[in-house]
Amino acid sequence: MASTTNREALEQLCRNRGAVGFGVCRLSDIKTDDFLLPEQTIRDLPLAISIVLHLSPAVLGTLEGHPNQLYEHHYRQVNFALDRLALDLATLILNLGAQALPIAASQLVDWQNQRGHLSHKRVAVEAGLGWLGRNNLLVTPRYGAQVRLVTVLTDLGLEPSHPLENGCGSCRACIAACPAEAIGETAAEFRHLDCFALLKEFQSKRYVSQYICGLCVRACGPAHNA
Repeated sequence: MASTTNREALEQLCRNRGAVGFGVCRLSDIKTDDFLLPEQTIRDLPLAISIVLHLSPAVLGTLEGHPNQLYEHHYRQVNFALDRLALDLATLILNLGAQALPIAASQLVDWQNQRGHLSHKRVAVEAGLGWLGRNNLLVTPRYGAQVRLVTVLTDLGLEPSHPLENGCGSCRACIAACPAEAIGETAAEFRHLDCFALLKEFQSKRYVSQYICGLCVRACGPAHNA
C-alpha cells in the first residue's frame, strides 16, 4: 500500500507540472556498463524514475531543412523545466524518507562520444514509456519522438513498470526527414557520426549554437503513432 501511495504522490506532482509520462524501472534491467556513474551510486539507488514532457508541435513546425533559434530556445526551456521537475521530485522523495538523485536532462560528460551520465531514453524504454525508434530516439505511443526526458534515481520502494511491445511498424517518416541520411531500418543501424557531422555543420552556419537538429523529431509525431 505504501508503494502505491508513494507512486501516486510522485505521479501527481509530475502531472501537475505538465508531464505526459511517468515510469519506473530497475537499473539492473538495463546495461549499466554504459553509465558514467559510480558503481556505488547504482547499487545504492537501484530504481530509476523516467519523466516525459511534450515538445511544442508549433515550434517543431517552424523547422525547415535545419534547426532554428525558436527550436533551440524551446529545447533549452523544456530541459530546464525537466531539471526543475526532477529536483522537486527528488525533494519529495527525500521528504518520504528515501534517497534520490536527479540526473540532468541534457548534460554531456563525455563530449567525444556524446554521452551523459546515463541514457534517459533507455531508462524510459525499460520504464514502459515507449520504444527505441529507427531514429534512435524514444518513441512514445501518443506523442511519437516529440518529447524530452529526465531521470531520477532512488531507493524509494516503487513497483517497476512493464516495457511496451510496440514498435514503429511500417512508419519510416524519420528516414525521409533526416538530412544526414543517418537513419536506417533499426535503431542499431543509426549512424551517429553522420548525424553528429551535420549537427556540427548546422552550428558552424550559426543556425543554432548547440548540437541539435529536430527534423526527425518533427517527422515522428502523433499523426504517425495514432
